[in-house]
Amino acid sequence: MESAIEVKDLAKNYGEITAVDHISFEVRKGEIFGFLGPNGAGKTTTIRILTGVIRPDSGTATIMGYNVLKEPLKAKQIISVVPEMANAYIDLTAWQNLMLIGELYGVPKKERQETARHLLKEFGLYERRNHLVRGFSKGMKQKLILCMALMTEPQVLFLDEPTSGLDVESARLIRDTIRRYNEDGTTVFLSTHNMQEANKLCDRIAIINYGKIATVDSPENLRMESSSLKSVEVSFNKPVLANELSKILNVTETKKIGDKIRLYTNKPHNVINSLMDYTRSKSLMIVSLNTLAPTLEDVFIKLTKEHGKD
Repeated sequence: MESAIEVKDLAKNYGEITAVDHISFEVRKGEIFGFLGPNGAGKTTTIRILTGVIRPDSGTATIMGYNVLKEPLKAKQIISVVPEMANAYIDLTAWQNLMLIGELYGVPKKERQETARHLLKEFGLYERRNHLVRGFSKGMKQKLILCMALMTEPQVLFLDEPTSGLDVESARLIRDTIRRYNEDGTTVFLSTHNMQEANKLCDRIAIINYGKIATVDSPENLRMESSSLKSVEVSFNKPVLANELSKILNVTETKKIGDKIRLYTNKPHNVINSLMDYTRSKSLMIVSLNTLAPTLEDVFIKLTKEHGKD
C-alpha cells in the first residue's frame, strides 16, 4: 500500500530537551492513523514538523511524496490542519471565515460557496452562517474550524485533539464526519488523549513517549498481544479488600473499580477457579463475574512505562 506520510530518523531538540528523538514511521494512504502519547511526549512537535510550522534538526518527512523541507509549498497545498489551540476569526461570521479560507487557498468563488453551504449544513451551522463567531459556543467553534480545514478538500487531514472539551453530541458528530471523509479517501493523522476515540476511529496507532516511538500497530493487535493485561472483574455481596485477592495464584495486580475488584492475570480460567474457592471459604456470594480483554488504555499505560526515559 502506498504511503501518505513517511518519516525517517526525525529529530528535534529545544536546548537540552529532546522533543523528538530520531523517530521513523509511515502512514498508509487512506487510513486513520492515531498518534498517542502523554503530555510532553513529542506529539505536537511532530505535527508541527510535518505541517511545516517548524524545521527538524535532522531526518526527513514526506507527504504524498513531497519533502516537507524541500517542497514545503506543494506539501502544504494538499494538507489541512486543525491544531489543538485553533480558533476561527471571532469578528467575522461563519460564512466569512469559510470564504476567507477558500480565497486564501485559491478556491474559485462558485466552488467555495457550494462547499461552504454543504459543510455548514453537514455540521448543523447553516442557520448561524451570518452570525459572528464571537457568540459561538466551544462546540460550534470546533465544528467551524473543522469546516475551515475541509474547505480545500485536503488529501491529508491533521487533527490535534479535535474533540477535546466537547459535549458528547458534538464529539460524536465530529467523529462521524472524520469517518465519512476518510471513507471518501482522505488520509487522517489524529493526535488524541482519548483512548476510546482512538480505539473506535483508528486503523493503526503509534505510541510516542519521551520523543521515541514505543510501537506502531492496530488497536486490536496491541490489545491481543498484551496477554498479561487480561483481567477478571468480580463483585461480591459483601465488601472485600482488593489486596486480599492479590494473594491468589497467577494474579499480577489488583484494582478496585467502583464496587468491583479487577484482577490482572494471563490465566483467567485458573483465577476464576481460585475465586470460587475463596468465595466458599469466606461464605460470600459472587454478584457479578466477567473476564476482560485489555483496553487500549491498559496497553498505553504499560507501553509508556516500559518505554520511559532511559
